[in-house]
Amino acid sequence: MPSARRARLGRRLRSLAGIALSLALTLLGLLLVTFVIGRIMPIDPVLKVVGERATQEQYDAAYQAMGLDKPIWQQFLRYMAEVLRGDFGRSISTGHPVAQDLLRVFPATVELATLGTLIGVCVGVPLGVVAAARRGGWIDQVARVVALVGYSMPIFWLGLMGLLLFYGILGWVGGPGRQGIIYDGMVPTVTGLILIDSLVAGDWAAFRDAFSHIVLPASLLGYFSLAYISRMTRSFMLEQLSAEYVVTARVKGLSEGRVIWGHAFRNILVPLITVIALSFGSLLEGSVLTEIVFSWPGIGQYITKALLAGDMNAVLGGTVVVGTCFVALNLLSDILYRLLDPRAK
Repeated sequence: MPSARRARLGRRLRSLAGIALSLALTLLGLLLVTFVIGRIMPIDPVLKVVGERATQEQYDAAYQAMGLDKPIWQQFLRYMAEVLRGDFGRSISTGHPVAQDLLRVFPATVELATLGTLIGVCVGVPLGVVAAARRGGWIDQVARVVALVGYSMPIFWLGLMGLLLFYGILGWVGGPGRQGIIYDGMVPTVTGLILIDSLVAGDWAAFRDAFSHIVLPASLLGYFSLAYISRMTRSFMLEQLSAEYVVTARVKGLSEGRVIWGHAFRNILVPLITVIALSFGSLLEGSVLTEIVFSWPGIGQYITKALLAGDMNAVLGGTVVVGTCFVALNLLSDILYRLLDPRAK
């Protein structure tokens, strides 16, 4: 028995070591890619700091201070050490440390992507399950059309049409921005998530105003999320509903609801969690057009403005943060996979 326990412990330690090594190599690759991007971009970082009217002596001093006179491998090691300390340099556009800017803008994107993912999960998963269970029926046809439109419609066009209809004509939602002018800066920042912060402060008027501003962009992102999630859920369920164990459960007289939700749906949870995690990650980095259309002060708009201004510190800092979120989401889905699937233990 002790030897069996040691064997199990050894397997778990090897598994954890493998996960840690994979995570470290992925992050190292991410840092290497961002470092290379920063070096091959046709932008002189020294000129962005000292300005085009600087003298040659000033240029050379800044060049050495930034470590650009060192060998490329030393520059990479310095860059990696700074990033691991949370130092992404100073933004040329705002004049603030990039890390400070990211702490300010990233919660807005997280809040928007989280609501969009919740909408996608709450609507897309049941829609996909019912479409698979009623294959060929009208619900299945509706689900396929919803997924097709979600994949084909440009999100910026839907955003503009949504603003025109629901804000400009009907007045049902708030306009562009995260809050109205009268509430801007009125809610104390606790989490950076304006809906939660307004609830913590007990300011229901600010909460209603923030909700009216976020509901339309979150619904648009949720629509694109549910198009993907419903399609994948339907595909997973069709595979399970054609399996032999489902036929056996029906022969035994189990109700259709128990067969679908108690047996088939439980077996798609593992791949479905991965799909949801990837969908959330894609909304974090892919909501640039939505943030621009709705003037949403998130990381997508921040990176876009920094790129147009040639502010590479801000661009690379935002890229590292988004990439790290993707890595973390993949790690989380892998952990949940091991917890939910006994075969992975």
